[in-house]
Amino acid sequence: AAALNDRGLCRYLRVEFAAALQDYTAAIECQPGFEVPYYNRGLVLYRLGCFDEAMEDFRKVLELNPQFEDATLSLKQAILDKETKQKRGY
Repeated sequence: AAALNDRGLCRYLRVEFAAALQDYTAAIECQPGFEVPYYNRGLVLYRLGCFDEAMEDFRKVLELNPQFEDATLSLKQAILDKETKQKRGY
């Protein structure tokens, strides 16, 4: 799971979002209790504007590890950005 997560991070940094999503999902399937791939997949989904899916992943991170501060911040930002998008009618 860690290797898949790491490969996903490399792909994310190369802006290969579809491949990164696949790696993070595979890491989650290998080790469902590993919160980091959920967080990383949430970041990709957020970048793609898929706020609901991103928020779902960030919430899963916090369910697994309530002390994961970056997930708390990312969840709050995704909620704000979703609200802004809705207000603007996108």
